[in-house]
Amino acid sequence: MRRLIAPAVVAACLAPAGALAQSAAVEIVQSVGASTESVTSAAVQVRGLVDAGRGLRGVVEGSWADRSRDVGDVFGTAYPYGGKADVIEAYAEWGRTGNGLRAVRGGRYRTPFGLASASDHAYIGFLRAPLIRYANYWALSSGYLEHGVDVLAGVSRVSIELSASKPADVGAAIRRDGSPTLTGRAEVVAGPAVVGVSRIDTTPYAPARFASGRSRFTGIDVRVMTGGVQVRGEWLEGQPFAGRTTTGGYLDLIVHTRRMDRVTALGRVEKLDYPAPSSFALFTKRAIAAVRVRTWQGAAVSLGVSHQAGQQTQRRRTAIDVGMTWVLRQDRSRSTR
Repeated sequence: MRRLIAPAVVAACLAPAGALAQSAAVEIVQSVGASTESVTSAAVQVRGLVDAGRGLRGVVEGSWADRSRDVGDVFGTAYPYGGKADVIEAYAEWGRTGNGLRAVRGGRYRTPFGLASASDHAYIGFLRAPLIRYANYWALSSGYLEHGVDVLAGVSRVSIELSASKPADVGAAIRRDGSPTLTGRAEVVAGPAVVGVSRIDTTPYAPARFASGRSRFTGIDVRVMTGGVQVRGEWLEGQPFAGRTTTGGYLDLIVHTRRMDRVTALGRVEKLDYPAPSSFALFTKRAIAAVRVRTWQGAAVSLGVSHQAGQQTQRRRTAIDVGMTWVLRQDRSRSTR
């Protein structure tokens, strides 16, 4: 509990006496799911936010999730499904708008490589993480977390983010201790397009007897949105450890126009290549079609169909997944003098 509330307390204590407003919010997200791969799941995420004014805030997020069978990558979009409670993010942050230094974050946070936030993967409606972000596929993991300091600076359409940290991972891929992790990302906004380039230099998560050296990846991410249609994707290449390479990426189509009301349509194509001795190599492609429907206040149902070509990571070539999520949120705010 102390680990969960510490950042919020820090942010509140740092608030200057002249702050004009303070606010706090607590959000509980509950989900259940089932797949034709004979897997069922249940999960709870709890988030707390304290906005102390003058750009200071504290964020805490914890999760518990479990699956009936530890098979495939179904439901593993942004949280580990290991049947135990985990602290996901817990940090204090100062931020502002305008040019120059924009934000400084310290604590426990998601690895800032590409499209890395929970909202990029967990709440859109996809029920499977991209192949390049699932723990066992020799690229990145949606369970990668950092203990460190993250700095964001830039001008109106160009920004650079730098992070120096130690691994603080959850889930199946736990990076080894070693020299610090260095992550950098540059982003450019051009009309409706946002383009980012990322680089990470970290320790491998495989045992030292199997994986020597460093894990290094370079990636590019793109988002374009217009008229309720968003196209986004990531591509990365690099080494999960010395002597091996991984390349792969995905492209998403997300459609939610006014006429669609409560419905969001989703599509994804992706691939991943990991050349290695035959018993370890992975060359696979996958296509996903999905839909997310908001049913009533705070509740939504997601349905996805995935088909895999090449080597299988799914238990079946074609699988149908369904999930239901409901959100409870409480906000409080008060003015100060």
